[in-house]
Amino acid sequence: MNDDAPHSNKTAAPRIAYEGKYLRMVERGTWEYSERTHAGGLAAIIIAVTPEDKVLFVEQFRVPLQANTIEMPAGLVGDIHAEESIELSAIRELEEETGWTAEHAQVLLIGPTSSGSSNEKVAFVRATGLTKVGEGGGDGDENITVHEVPRTNAAAWLVKKMAEGYQLDAKLWAGLWMIDHELDGTPRT
Repeated sequence: MNDDAPHSNKTAAPRIAYEGKYLRMVERGTWEYSERTHAGGLAAIIIAVTPEDKVLFVEQFRVPLQANTIEMPAGLVGDIHAEESIELSAIRELEEETGWTAEHAQVLLIGPTSSGSSNEKVAFVRATGLTKVGEGGGDGDENITVHEVPRTNAAAWLVKKMAEGYQLDAKLWAGLWMIDHELDGTPRT
């Protein structure tokens, strides 16, 4: 094993193989990976439960998978307003995708989505004080179906959707856990 190999990947100059509006493909040493090019490469996943104790999920067709997915509402931070905070981006995306707005948004955790293939990070954001203000469905380029699922049945509903052939983001289960827990595992009060 070459002990210098990991270090050479750190110091190798990056080579841009492709650059688009939101992504670029990079080669650095022996690594190939993608980078988000918008404000910080950050996406927000919004954990939202309605006053009726229903978890908000969104369904949409995702081109890279060529399949319908079930996800928690989410979006790129800073894709419309580069200076927009994570919290404001999360509330904006929640309203755009689901038709619900929130009084408060709290960033719980920021971490990599796939550290071996991308620099993208995701922020889990808990939205509280929800009010229905519209229909949702996304912007003009999106065709989002909103699902309001009783919190006590949410995990079982997700498993049913998976059995029906939907692609499910594994982060859904982390989001469900964060509804009832603080990051250190203590129950939310």
